[in-house]
Amino acid sequence: MITLNQLAKVSNFAGNTFAVWIILFALLSYFIPEGFTWIAPHIPLLLGIIMFGMGLTLSVDDFKAVFQAPKSVIIAAVSQYTIMPLVAFALAILLKLPAELAAGVILVGCAPGGTASNVMAYLAKGNAALSVCATAVSTLMAPIMTPFLTWLLAKQWMEVSFWSMFVSVVQVVLLPIVLGVLVHYLFPKQVEKSTAVLPLISVIGIVGVASAVVAVNKDNLLSNGLLIFIVVVLHNCLGLLLGFWSAKLFKLDYPSQKTIAIEVGMQNSGLATTLAMTYFSPLAAVPSVIFSVWHNISGPLLATFWSRKAANSETIGTGIDLSK
Repeated sequence: MITLNQLAKVSNFAGNTFAVWIILFALLSYFIPEGFTWIAPHIPLLLGIIMFGMGLTLSVDDFKAVFQAPKSVIIAAVSQYTIMPLVAFALAILLKLPAELAAGVILVGCAPGGTASNVMAYLAKGNAALSVCATAVSTLMAPIMTPFLTWLLAKQWMEVSFWSMFVSVVQVVLLPIVLGVLVHYLFPKQVEKSTAVLPLISVIGIVGVASAVVAVNKDNLLSNGLLIFIVVVLHNCLGLLLGFWSAKLFKLDYPSQKTIAIEVGMQNSGLATTLAMTYFSPLAAVPSVIFSVWHNISGPLLATFWSRKAANSETIGTGIDLSK
């Protein structure tokens, strides 16, 4: 029988190699779509499971940071829901994207921060507590902000129902997270023992979502894949850059600047995928799937750069000769 410790090791490995698995299964679903299309109807359920897992990692104490450092959290939340939506809107206009792709790109931009940002902020020697709090706050704001901003910015391309989208976000994001926090509060010891397995569940869920979207969009990817990839890379990189500058503008410390850059640039692409599949079209979900792949490449690369930069600075500060 597999022990919890063995599962934790597998989970850690899966989390560290997430980008590899999502690329591998995206390729498999592209070449063997019939093996993955059956997942598509279950995408909301998969996202709900992922969000429940996120709730299990949160505690009431995590939200105390809102009151301990309100300025940083407010800057992170405002940056999250201004920079990425507006960059997405600008890219859709400037690149004259087709309606479904424009709506999909904007939907990614209007999503809350992704859970992977917490790990990236930690690896980048950022403000890990701020990252956890900022992700939680932007996610709890999502039932209002994501439908409203999508309606405001995407309505010229696609019909957007604010209330229907609001109900969906509450069902697949807010309720599972609240339930997860409640379970953590009631059974803290049991939850602490199981949290090491949660990355594996998240990886399986997101890989399943991505595979399903690729499978039902094989023809669309062939004709629009390069354009979508270019838009996604621009969207993500501009988000990282402008997020960093916004924190710098308000004179936050350097670790917080790195954290907010990562929070802004890394989106909850699983939520965007679910909403696109439900309210727009399979094609509109493609930008969020490619975003999921790309930001799990750019995020670790940036975190590694910042981590090494911090390590070099510490080494120089001790007077150690780096040439040896």
